[in-house]
Amino acid sequence: MISFGLSEEQELVRDAMREFAAEAMRPIARACDEAAEIPQDFLDTIWQLGLTSTQIPEAYGGAGEARSSVTNAILLEELAHGDAALALAALAPSLFAYAILDQGSEEQKKALLPGFCGERFVTGSLAVSEPGALADASEPRTRAEQKGETFILSGRKTFVVFGDRASHFLVTARYGDDLGAFIVPRDTEGLVIGEAERKMGLHALPTTSLSLERVEVGPEAFLGGPRGADIQRLLDASRAGLAAVMLGLSRAVLDFCVPYSKERVAFDEPISKKQSIAFRLAEMHIEQHAMRQLVWQAASLLEHGEDATKASWQARGYAAEKSMWIADNGVQVLGGHGFIREHPVEMWFRNARTLGVLEAMVTL
Repeated sequence: MISFGLSEEQELVRDAMREFAAEAMRPIARACDEAAEIPQDFLDTIWQLGLTSTQIPEAYGGAGEARSSVTNAILLEELAHGDAALALAALAPSLFAYAILDQGSEEQKKALLPGFCGERFVTGSLAVSEPGALADASEPRTRAEQKGETFILSGRKTFVVFGDRASHFLVTARYGDDLGAFIVPRDTEGLVIGEAERKMGLHALPTTSLSLERVEVGPEAFLGGPRGADIQRLLDASRAGLAAVMLGLSRAVLDFCVPYSKERVAFDEPISKKQSIAFRLAEMHIEQHAMRQLVWQAASLLEHGEDATKASWQARGYAAEKSMWIADNGVQVLGGHGFIREHPVEMWFRNARTLGVLEAMVTL
């Protein structure tokens, strides 16, 4: 099932995204982090690449190209190598669009997917994470009560990507003994969108909270129609996608630290010759490759329609721990320079810590 060699198409995607990340993302990453915003011209540029619309079928206005979770994992790694926050922003529209494509009814697909195939950046968002200790995306506290043919939603969500501008929110909620998702337009009465959240990392990526105060939606809002939707599948794809982002960030740390250690001289020799530094870099390299195998395994299971819950959770959990470990070691390799903003490692450290506690920020 898993091939350790890339197809010709995957190599083209990897090379194109690697070049884009180096030329269009890395140079503006620090400025975006400092300003806590993403320039509209970047969003317009990334939209022209068609990262979301190309994989939407022609029947709904897209290009109809074959969708591959493994290829998307490779793409995400390369974009996150440029910058994790900008990578999440670039793929944010697919978070909502692919959920509709994979789980929505035919009526929902016809109504919503063409909006993601236009000429300008448009996004929806997935509202999964909830505030509070021990919050579990698979066991939301948000509730949906049926009232005749309509549903009443009550609860709170947090870390909603592009909540400041998303046209629709896909809100997960407990519905009786089941888990469901509901499509909520941003102008729905009772939906309160919070101010931009202040986070330790990913400053450039706008996220907000949502408060649902007895929000009433019709039966057409229930994702999947009467049959419902496989919400766990959405969570699996999101967790594997987040792991791919953390992989790209980890590779960025290592790619920065290796040449730095060769150029940085202490006691008349490069610090790369110090055993403590050399062994540290070697272990970082090993963990990065282990992370990639877990990401590719989860992506492959998703692509083949198999149960990916365990693999996705393992990939995300391992990536959360080891990306933080790699970023921390990157700071240690740079010593005092690791704490100053002249170098990007301190930003990557903050981003790694933030990524490790998030859910549903991106998807494969």
